[in-house]
Amino acid sequence: MLVVMQEGAPEEQIQKVIDRLVEMGFTVHRSTGVLHTVLGGVGPADSFDPADFEAMEGVKECHRIVSQYKLASRHFKPQGTVIKIKDVEIGGKHVVTMAGPCSVESREQMDAVADIVADSGAQIMRGGAFKPRSSPYSFQGMGEEGLKLMRASADRRGLLIISEVMDATQLPLLTQYSDILQIGARNMQNYNLLREVGKVRTPAMLKRGIAATIEEVLLAAEYILSGGNYDVMLCERGIRTFETYTRNTMDISAIPVLQKLSHLPVIADPSHGTGRREMVLPLARAAVAAGTDGLLVEIHPDPDHALSDGAQTITFSQFREMMQQVRKIAAAVDRTA
Repeated sequence: MLVVMQEGAPEEQIQKVIDRLVEMGFTVHRSTGVLHTVLGGVGPADSFDPADFEAMEGVKECHRIVSQYKLASRHFKPQGTVIKIKDVEIGGKHVVTMAGPCSVESREQMDAVADIVADSGAQIMRGGAFKPRSSPYSFQGMGEEGLKLMRASADRRGLLIISEVMDATQLPLLTQYSDILQIGARNMQNYNLLREVGKVRTPAMLKRGIAATIEEVLLAAEYILSGGNYDVMLCERGIRTFETYTRNTMDISAIPVLQKLSHLPVIADPSHGTGRREMVLPLARAAVAAGTDGLLVEIHPDPDHALSDGAQTITFSQFREMMQQVRKIAAAVDRTA
């Protein structure tokens, strides 16, 4: 259920509503907006009358939420979520860009990547220290040493970093080095991991599973939100279809759908979207036109010799061109990039 407080309702009235919800067995999640405070009650109680809450002082309205995802629903936070990390805002007017290699390979590589990311106007550097590969014989990442290299290169240029967490045991290490936790497509329904990410206060980006529906994505996000970590963003990275020309099928329509159903920022990953380098730029343009809040792209100083995902990784010159193109499209939809 959702209880919307009146504009300017005093803290005393808000607390009385919270206490009443707790008495009824609800877990209460609070969202304080510019005008209204919204209280989300999640719990087993289903025999209540919304009118009982609407009669309480300071309450504007009360609603039952019929969808299974309560906290991820747009109703919980109609104004939308803006995730603030230092000087970077994700979910606001600016379309953020996260760029870097699939895997951290060396100090020289990460220094070169940090320079091109910062010089091109992007704000966040990506890189994998632990790589969940389909084959056990593929490069698995450098581990903590990779995180140290990425952190040092990012700090040198004033960048944030995002890196993937594969299981709950890695959380202490990832939260030490990374500004954003990436939950990969293979782990979208790893509910034990999602619960643990909900307990930390490091922002998280949840990637859509390779065959996941929109509702399944939002239900997965609900696991993190229900733990108290409200800084969650969703990522459309392509889904598996019967098409074989591309590695995945980029679902551009998922961007406006997710933004209609949820208040969480939506990031687009045009690199995994098809798995083909020549399609990254057009898909990045399409995603910005469709309203994405950010882009996640793979770049490398020498993609043909990258240790992982070289086929979908763009060159530095292509990345510079992409940034120039998306800025023009962002301006056309009243945003910046």
